[in-house]
Amino acid sequence: MFENWLISAQPEDDPEFAPIFSLEEDEDLNQDEQYPEVLPILPLKNTVLFPGIVSPITIGRDKSIRAVQRAYEEHRYIGVLSQRDVKIENPTFRDLYTVGTVARILKMLRMPDGSTTAILQGRKRFQIKEALEEEPYLKASIALLEYVQPKNKLEFRALLSSIRDTARQIIELSPQIPSEAVVMLKNITSDNFLLNFVASNLNIKVEEKQAILEISSLKEKANRILQYMDAELQLLELKDQIEAKVRSDIEKQQRDYFLSQQLKTIQEELGQNPQEEEINALLERAKKKRWPKNVEEAFHREINKLRRINPQIAEYSIGLTYLETLLDLPWQEHTKDNFDLRRVKTVLDKDHYGLTKVKERILEHL
Repeated sequence: MFENWLISAQPEDDPEFAPIFSLEEDEDLNQDEQYPEVLPILPLKNTVLFPGIVSPITIGRDKSIRAVQRAYEEHRYIGVLSQRDVKIENPTFRDLYTVGTVARILKMLRMPDGSTTAILQGRKRFQIKEALEEEPYLKASIALLEYVQPKNKLEFRALLSSIRDTARQIIELSPQIPSEAVVMLKNITSDNFLLNFVASNLNIKVEEKQAILEISSLKEKANRILQYMDAELQLLELKDQIEAKVRSDIEKQQRDYFLSQQLKTIQEELGQNPQEEEINALLERAKKKRWPKNVEEAFHREINKLRRINPQIAEYSIGLTYLETLLDLPWQEHTKDNFDLRRVKTVLDKDHYGLTKVKERILEHL
């Protein structure tokens, strides 16, 4: 959220929405503004334009260039609709959502590469009444849409306060977002614009942003936005916890390695090498073993591997345990069985209290 709050020109064919705004040009302050009933239509991919938001769009398609030029020459108003399917290169009205935003073309820029960039400012929501033309550009008659004001003002103010607080937490957890974004939020005084600004910056799908745009109830709109923000905040908090744990683990490993290297250096200076002493002790025990040749070869392979491993890491302990297990096994060692029942009974009575029937069964077996 708020990653793209600085202005940058975005291509119409695949824009990454970079909204900016002007507090003096909010939808709330332009209730008397007159809009044409028939407008050229500009289809946009991968973004939704909200009222009050300013966005530079690089125009690439021929129809779109003609629509923007016509609107700029006549009254500077154009209807902006989002595409349902971004794969369609030449969209008709069937390929567009029916609710969009009337935008004012603030400026037209000719870029050095020959492309055209239009700086658009969303003004008011509209709905398509009738599709009039598709050539040489899309044109339609429109009906302006008004917001439904909340009945419970106190509850609505609490919702807006929660949105501001959640936005502040998201900004604090996102190092890529400049801290100035917090000041920006504090300077927004319009309720409508606050909702539109936050909605335009949410990290959600285009169809989800479109659904927010189509909501007329300000209370319902605020609730929907807060739900998305809460989900994003939870994700950021979880990400922050994971990163903190990873950092802590790495720092511990680095600290342990540093200390082990220091200890190793000190021991070498004193003529001590615990690792080598440990390995030599294993080799001494191995000399007394009468094991098969393949087992002996495996033992020495593990010994050589152990010499190359840092004693501080887990693999060293695993290898050491494996070698000690090999040495503890009774390779070619036998004991003479003793079937003296009186001695067996004495040992059972000494080592095991009670269990009379069990002992009798053992003696019967012997």
